[in-house]
Amino acid sequence: MDLELTGRVAVVTGGGSGIGLAIARRFAAEGASVALWDRNPAVENVAAELSRDSGIRCQGFAVDVTDFTQVEQVARETSRELGPIGHVVHAAGIGSGKFGFPFTNLHPADWKKCLDVNIMGMVHVAHAVVPDMIPRKSGTLVFIASVAGQIGSQTDPPYSAAKAANINFAQCLAKDLAPHTIRVNTVCPGMVQTPLNRSVWQAWNDLQPAEKKRSYEDWAGEKVKTVVPLGRWQQPEDIADMVVFLSSERARQVTGQTINVDGGFVMHW
Repeated sequence: MDLELTGRVAVVTGGGSGIGLAIARRFAAEGASVALWDRNPAVENVAAELSRDSGIRCQGFAVDVTDFTQVEQVARETSRELGPIGHVVHAAGIGSGKFGFPFTNLHPADWKKCLDVNIMGMVHVAHAVVPDMIPRKSGTLVFIASVAGQIGSQTDPPYSAAKAANINFAQCLAKDLAPHTIRVNTVCPGMVQTPLNRSVWQAWNDLQPAEKKRSYEDWAGEKVKTVVPLGRWQQPEDIADMVVFLSSERARQVTGQTINVDGGFVMHW
């Protein structure tokens, strides 16, 4: 299926690793030039490797999405180097690093950084890229949220609350931008083996008495079998496939939607 992305310019925040990098690879495989935005300075090397592997022009930009001035600047640099930004995927995100069940395990101070990255990062990216899309009457935004934002996951309340805000703000954007033919959707991964997932286990495991501590493999393997009807992990590439499809003309009638790639973890009846 031709997704008609050849020659387009895509931005992926958090593109230096994990789900973000898988998304960037999918865009490149479809012929789109890709800008990787990531707080890790090594993102420039990751982009260079992706460019060599794909034969597509890719560039990496070190940026902190909590700093709007930086985000505005890197948006200008991306447009100058690669061309007008047509597609944006916001995959940058963090957890609180604390196990939050019950929520009193947390202190209010544990919330700020998680909310700054996951909510204000999304806001900054939207404000930086949308004004240039509006005159062109073209563009897509996809925000990576989480099933945790739909089920009130107790394991990390700041993360769950932030991801719920991602979903809601994406719907606000979709309504605002529909008259300009700009589409906005949210993709919610379920159980994906990423550093973030492992950090949730670590925060839980650190609180357990010695006799209840478990390896990550045992803890995560049992959880997948318990909560995921398909009984298997989702892979970063599974998320990437959905994101790139939603960014394409094949999904031109899809906006304001929250789509789970979760093996059936969340089912709305």
